[in-house]
Amino acid sequence: MKVITSRENNLYKQTAKLLRKKSRDETGQYLLEGTKPLRDALEMGLMIEKIFARQGVIPDAGIPEEKLVFLDPKLFDHLSDTVHSQGIIAVVRRQAPDPEGFLEQAQGPVLVLDRVQDPGNAGTMIRTAEAAGFGGVIALSGSADLFSPKVVRSAAGSLLRLPVLTDVTARQLTAMARGSGRKLMVTALEDAEDCFRTDQPLDGMLVIGNEGSGVCEELIAAADVRLTIPMEGKIESLNAAVAAGILMYQINHRNRGR
Repeated sequence: MKVITSRENNLYKQTAKLLRKKSRDETGQYLLEGTKPLRDALEMGLMIEKIFARQGVIPDAGIPEEKLVFLDPKLFDHLSDTVHSQGIIAVVRRQAPDPEGFLEQAQGPVLVLDRVQDPGNAGTMIRTAEAAGFGGVIALSGSADLFSPKVVRSAAGSLLRLPVLTDVTARQLTAMARGSGRKLMVTALEDAEDCFRTDQPLDGMLVIGNEGSGVCEELIAAADVRLTIPMEGKIESLNAAVAAGILMYQINHRNRGR
């Protein structure tokens, strides 16, 4: 049983670098924590580079032993992003979808994150997108890194199953919508239709904006449909992930009815 006990171990140092976005972008790798997500990744045939177990943890029988390395508890805890870890972290290679073929791969509506910066919000939106029957996720430039540990954990495995495209500009998104014939739907406060009362067909790309400033002006101007969620009381806005969930399920409901 191989056990790494030193921070100076080269394998450990390279793995610890994946806690930083720069290293994740350069290597195309990210950290996936937890037994269930790892099991899902293995079943899907994703490329698992290495699997780390906290010393003292007994890994599942299905984990390939040739990829397994045990870590001293202090070293493992440095990599872990959870309070009560299951003691398993894998290094996974990202699937890199072809931007040209992304919309063909993404069957169904697509969720677009426009500079959504909170990792918890981003992960929750991705998880909800899968549950609501959305076919893919696009993150515009300036959004949270979808492969950071917090987003990966919040997405609860959905990040593995949905095609994801990142670092897209507003102009590129508009061109994708026009070229594919998909409607561009944005959340807006002015000149917007009640999402529960609109007669517009709700399909295509749903854009959820930044937590503070909303959807960028360029996409609002380019939108085919502007949607708002009616609110009562003195509330001025909803949490971005909550708003996304309401709209995605409304779109799911409308499309099922059609």
